[in-house]
Amino acid sequence: MAQEQLFDIREDRTAALAREIAVRLEDAVQARGAASLVATGGSTPGPLYDALAQAPLSWDRVSITLSDERWVPPDDPSSNENLVRRRLLTGHAAGAWFVGLKTPHATPADGAAEVEKALAALPCPFDVVVLGMGGDGHFASLFPGAPELVEGLDANGRDLVIPVRRVGAAGAAERLSLTLSAILNARWIAILIDGADKLEVCRRAAANAVPDELPIRAVLNQSTTPVDIWWAP
Repeated sequence: MAQEQLFDIREDRTAALAREIAVRLEDAVQARGAASLVATGGSTPGPLYDALAQAPLSWDRVSITLSDERWVPPDDPSSNENLVRRRLLTGHAAGAWFVGLKTPHATPADGAAEVEKALAALPCPFDVVVLGMGGDGHFASLFPGAPELVEGLDANGRDLVIPVRRVGAAGAAERLSLTLSAILNARWIAILIDGADKLEVCRRAAANAVPDELPIRAVLNQSTTPVDIWWAP
């Protein structure tokens, strides 16, 4: 069962989570010679990445990848790689090794094999996975009701990534997402959320929702990987 780390002030939550991640990454480097971090996209993690980028740890031994990506160029404002390069791969963290999920291929399905190969070379289990969550309970690009959801939530699946068709409004980009099995192959997962509504969704998912209604339940209700919810109003 996930543990809740609740804060009254977002800045305090951000600072505490950045410290926790930095300690875990440095401990991994000291213990195993390398560390790995899965970063999430969206608007919430920007301040976390700003803080983490200033942590003086052995970044040259840290590999960073993404939980999911829109199939857009890396310089597109909606690209998660764009966010990570601007907010995390700066300062002390500029020396980290980054493995993106976007390839030059026309579609996520075409690029999936290349991404699988790149991810397989990263230190695993991942030392830290940071996930966001939507108000509909989705994480990464695993959305409720999506045709790919059953395959993406297969905890015993062998694929590391899954192509996801366009989600949302017309013209929305296709995506490539880590699968649940890839995400759970981690030493620790932090779910980063803001606002009372999302905390309620997390608690409801942990209590009684089935995974296809609230996909985050598949992360919260498992005993393989420790999970903490990091929340602020």
